[in-house]
Amino acid sequence: MFKNYIKIALRNLWRRRGFSLINIIGLAIGMTAGFLILLYVNFERSYDQFHTKKDRIYRIVSDIKTPSDSFDTSLAAWAVAPTLEKQFPEVEAAVRIMNVSMLVRKDDIKFKETTTFAVDSAFFRVFDFKLIQGDPKTVVKSPFSIVLSETAAKKYFGDQNPIGKSLKIMEEGHIATVTGVMEDMPENSHINADIIFSLTTYTQVLEKDSDLDNAWGNYDPASYILVNENTNPDLLQAKFPDFLEKNSGDEMREYKMFVTLFIEPFKDVYLYSTRGGNGSGSITNIYIFSIIAIFILLIASINFINLTTARSVERAKEVGIRKVVGAEKQQLAVQFIGESIIICLIAFLVSILLTTLLLPFFNDMAGKIVSPGIFSTPFHIFTLLLLSLTIGIVAGLYPSFVLSSFKPINVLKGNFSTGTKGVLLRKSLVITQFTISIALIIGTIIIYNQMNYMRNQELGFNKEQLLILETNATESQETLAQAIDNLPGVISTSLGSATPGGGNSSAYSEIQNKKGDLQIANLGLYFVDYDYISQFDLKLLAGRGFSKEFASDSTEAMIVNEETIKLLGYNDPNEAIGAKFKQWGREGQIIGVIKDFHYTSLQEAIQPLTMRIELNHYNKLIVKVNAENSTRTIASIEKKWQSILPSAPFDYYFLDEYFDRQYRSEERFGNLFLSFAILAILISCLGLLGLAAYSTLQRRREIGIRKVIGASVSGIVNLLSIDFLKLVFIAFIIASPLAWYAMHQWLQDFAYKIDIQWWVFLLAGSSAVCIALVTVSFHALKASLSNPIKSLRTE
Repeated sequence: MFKNYIKIALRNLWRRRGFSLINIIGLAIGMTAGFLILLYVNFERSYDQFHTKKDRIYRIVSDIKTPSDSFDTSLAAWAVAPTLEKQFPEVEAAVRIMNVSMLVRKDDIKFKETTTFAVDSAFFRVFDFKLIQGDPKTVVKSPFSIVLSETAAKKYFGDQNPIGKSLKIMEEGHIATVTGVMEDMPENSHINADIIFSLTTYTQVLEKDSDLDNAWGNYDPASYILVNENTNPDLLQAKFPDFLEKNSGDEMREYKMFVTLFIEPFKDVYLYSTRGGNGSGSITNIYIFSIIAIFILLIASINFINLTTARSVERAKEVGIRKVVGAEKQQLAVQFIGESIIICLIAFLVSILLTTLLLPFFNDMAGKIVSPGIFSTPFHIFTLLLLSLTIGIVAGLYPSFVLSSFKPINVLKGNFSTGTKGVLLRKSLVITQFTISIALIIGTIIIYNQMNYMRNQELGFNKEQLLILETNATESQETLAQAIDNLPGVISTSLGSATPGGGNSSAYSEIQNKKGDLQIANLGLYFVDYDYISQFDLKLLAGRGFSKEFASDSTEAMIVNEETIKLLGYNDPNEAIGAKFKQWGREGQIIGVIKDFHYTSLQEAIQPLTMRIELNHYNKLIVKVNAENSTRTIASIEKKWQSILPSAPFDYYFLDEYFDRQYRSEERFGNLFLSFAILAILISCLGLLGLAAYSTLQRRREIGIRKVIGASVSGIVNLLSIDFLKLVFIAFIIASPLAWYAMHQWLQDFAYKIDIQWWVFLLAGSSAVCIALVTVSFHALKASLSNPIKSLRTE
């Protein structure tokens, strides 16, 4: 019997190859999109889940409040982690992690390593980063001990055993000894580095005089603790206020800088923390993609129902004859469900092929290796197979019920009708499809406009043709700047501690406010030279810029931005000129106020910023080059670099490219959203195609009569199209408020964002109408051009 079912099913599928192909393609595309999203979501949710002690690891974070401001940070003071380990029996181990960028050399091999961490000795005992060589208890205990990833070890030592060998690190060329080799850290880890070296290098040698282990006001490393089994994290956190009062209460009151400590579950840091840090994802994006996957699979299932029901007219007589010769309703239902499952299994195989072909492109769009191959995760393939069978059964239930319920007498007389309930269901399904599609169109337009807004936002500074060289505060950087300044193609040079978009230091500051009091605040700080302001075309609103004509500018002068004077209560920038300040051991007065500029990402609001001259704190050389022959100019700059800084690798980037890279994750999100939106719309068109086919089959006699009495082709096309446009209009009414709410929530993550305009909805609705008309027109034209004699012959 089952063999006969399969034979009949395959024969029917082959007889109506067009319908079968549309069904298979729709399901395959839907399952492929769903599978790719499943891989992406699963990868994002897998971050940091491979650590066996993940449930006992927490990150220590801080809220800092001064009389002027408050802010939260992913960091803790240097003294917090080691003191917690000493004073709390619940804390089994503590680890501080400081992200550093340093020069690493071995003979003629030299690299500027940017993925380097300085860590406490418990690092490899707390986290499950596998050591291939070395003792996890002692491998980063001694100063200048260093652990290399397999990739880094091969880069510096080739096939030699690196253990016990030396590398020169930092500008000063300190000798570091390789004490361990670790496996490359997995990509799904928010802690990711190629080189790990001992934090005691700083605390016991380089910064010994700073007594970092007892510094309660210096924030630099990220801090993690491993708690004992059965420790209640809420009870532990409740002890932190007394802990801070005991250890730094007097200091907090003296400086009027009050700290609150919190703990974040380590396994939730990547997706759920709003404080940033080494790496962060977005749980909102995960929810969005998960919903899109559900929508796409739902649309694919709806298509199957509509397309199969559209064929019910053609198979009505087949069902009638089968019932006359004794077929049971249950047998017919099994037959049609079986056909549904066969289509789904074929679509499953096609989706496996499509996923295999598309996965490399998908990894590239996602900007990470979401999966090296679909067969690397057999469980996901099994999930997709189970999903296919479920879709086949669920999507086949309604058509099988309708087809197996036909009354043989009425069918054989030609009085077949599926009734108003069936029509209402099919129209409801199409409305659902286009509600989803229109919402996705609206979302795509808004995301594109937001990205375009961020790219074209007025930044308040010039970022064009600026070449940034990492000098790392070397003693020869001023000599290098002077040498480069004289090269053809170089317009000007400047030195600074940071560039817009590259972050900034935060400094405890006391500045005279409008009332005449010294107001305490944590303010952003740039160390700049005399030409920095003109180099970036920053606009002075009051006072003057730094000048070599005033000797005191190098020690007693400060320039602030608009946000700073607002914080201090000044209404006019000129009122702030001459205000006194104390900052990091320096005292002086404000000599100028500059217009606000975006010195961080556009996702963040502009914060107060101060600028001072500090000759030994520059680590970036900013070179403005002529757009013409820039390649030749860069080559000339490299020659000067090699002659003046021969031990350092020539490392540069253009500021405009660097600034644009800040929005790469948002652009990737937008591109992925657009791709899946297009797939959803494509599958929706297939569903509309199915309903159009069904409608024309149902009304073929009516169309024939209308043509006989003189109806035109355009009149018939309009007649058939108007019903579908009503469905699209209803979908538009439903989709618009839902899409507005969803995108309004998404935009809240941006400090500077677009307003959602009315024309976005009009454009989305018009696009949906055009898509519907193009889709329906195929069957409408086919029906209007057909010979009416054929459709009336059965009357």
